[in-house]
Amino acid sequence: MRLATITNWAYGITVLLTLASGSTMLLASSAQDRERVAMSQRANLDQATSTIDEDVAQLSSLARQFAISGSQADLIAYRRESGLLKAVETRTAAIRDAGATAAELRSLHETLHWADALRDEQAAAIAARMRGDQHAAVAILFSPEYERELDRIQSSVERFQERIDQRTGATVEIAVSASRTWRRVSEIVLGLTGFVFLCVLFFVFRQRVLRPVVRLSDVVNRLAAQDYATEWPHYPQVDEIGDMAQALRGFRENGIVRQRLEKERDADRAVRDLLSRMTQRMQRCDSVQDLTGVIDRFAPEVAPRLAGSFYLFDAERNVMAVAAHWLGPVHSRDEFVPMACWGLRRGRQHRPAGDNIDVPCDHVAQDGDVLVDSICLPLIGQNGMLGLLYFERRSDTPEIGPDENYLKMLAENVGLALDNLRLRDALRALAMVDPLTGLSNRRQFDKAFEARLAQATRTNTPVSCAMIDIDHFKRFNDDHGHDAGDAVLRAVGEALKRSIRNEDLAFRFGGEEFLLLMPGLGVADARARAEDIRLRIAGLAVRYEERDLGPITASIGVASWPEQCATDRLVRAADAALLRAKRGGRDQVATVLTRDT
Repeated sequence: MRLATITNWAYGITVLLTLASGSTMLLASSAQDRERVAMSQRANLDQATSTIDEDVAQLSSLARQFAISGSQADLIAYRRESGLLKAVETRTAAIRDAGATAAELRSLHETLHWADALRDEQAAAIAARMRGDQHAAVAILFSPEYERELDRIQSSVERFQERIDQRTGATVEIAVSASRTWRRVSEIVLGLTGFVFLCVLFFVFRQRVLRPVVRLSDVVNRLAAQDYATEWPHYPQVDEIGDMAQALRGFRENGIVRQRLEKERDADRAVRDLLSRMTQRMQRCDSVQDLTGVIDRFAPEVAPRLAGSFYLFDAERNVMAVAAHWLGPVHSRDEFVPMACWGLRRGRQHRPAGDNIDVPCDHVAQDGDVLVDSICLPLIGQNGMLGLLYFERRSDTPEIGPDENYLKMLAENVGLALDNLRLRDALRALAMVDPLTGLSNRRQFDKAFEARLAQATRTNTPVSCAMIDIDHFKRFNDDHGHDAGDAVLRAVGEALKRSIRNEDLAFRFGGEEFLLLMPGLGVADARARAEDIRLRIAGLAVRYEERDLGPITASIGVASWPEQCATDRLVRAADAALLRAKRGGRDQVATVLTRDT
């Protein structure tokens, strides 16, 4: 066969194989495009649904805040947030436009209707609180049924997102499978092309065909192994080889984009899962110490390239005091006034270095003329400053680390958990303190009494009890009114506060009766202390509405363990001694005559 014929046949075969290879590459590129579209749809759906659960939690938190405090500012904040929510159809429009199916939209509609029902309960609680019925409002918003509704909404949103992930995941898998199939086909076609080049047209197209095919074959093998960083050959000629190289270039670019998106998605999911687990742990914390431990454990994992500190606001001293360190921060002081931090001044994130320059904080010691790359994240609650999260770049890391949005999410979650703890502590304090006198109430006595007796038993030290009753208290109410009686009770309560040691405990036991626990004092010392208190009360001069309420006296009964009675009869023995003091003429101190067994 003549060389021209062989050349023509070889050329024809080469053209056909090249076209087939280019087609498969284009098909593979198209499959990659479908995969990218599916991943983009999933991202859009995740973004569109991410705020539903947050809106429900935010409204619930604001409603609870108002139910507890009754503050108009809290009510305004709740109504403002509630007003931002749109109707169900409007809220689901973005999700429908993002590609959600009808079944998924029905599921989301049901979740949003549950959320609207929850808002009805919030409205009922707010109405009750506005009528002054705090108990009813708190009962609605803190009831087990209300918590179950919150959990059901959260679970429904998670199931909706899981359905979205399953559906879009299947689409992505189909696209990936198609891409791999066409990639294998393209490799086979390229192999055939190389075989023809080597066996038939080697001596004709060695420079034009053989070498480019060998280089492209190496590139294809690397692409098959997902080595998208391979060096790309340059083909300036416009022919079938150039088209094939262009198709492979598109395939490589799509692979690089997909690989980058997968890494970003995996990293984002890992950080969000970590933040979610951290938030769950913080919600179960019962004290600030527990919360500090959770932050100290999780913060280095969220931002491993950043050293940091957790500060708590000490309102009594008006300073930010460090509660925890991690990864060895060296530039921020352990204590500083809030005005030393620009983040606390502005009430928002502050980073003096980075893309947008800003003023450095006074509490951060700078390295000479080099500005420390630091981030201050204020923790703001419903009632003002709570604390601060401080981060600084470690000396062995080249950049600040994670996306600053993650740090903002971390600060928001920590601030919310800390605010909830403060509110919970405030509620506990309200439940344990008598609002009229400021002394601990009967409920706190029941709790503290057992603890002090147990401690006295372990250490074999005495403990005394004084029962105090205001003489003829009914006279103040009858002659001057109940408000005057309240003034007398407040004055006696203040006198008790000024008379006791740090280790003593004073309680309003009920009505005009007060009780004083004196750990470490025997009968003689306790009687002397009671006599001092009686004299202080007798020296009180209380005026109400420009009138002198007259003399105030008190009868006091004292009992002591182990000299006079058993531990379980200490209060009853003191009460019996009080009865003796009253029978003896009032305005005196009496003790137990014989051991009360």
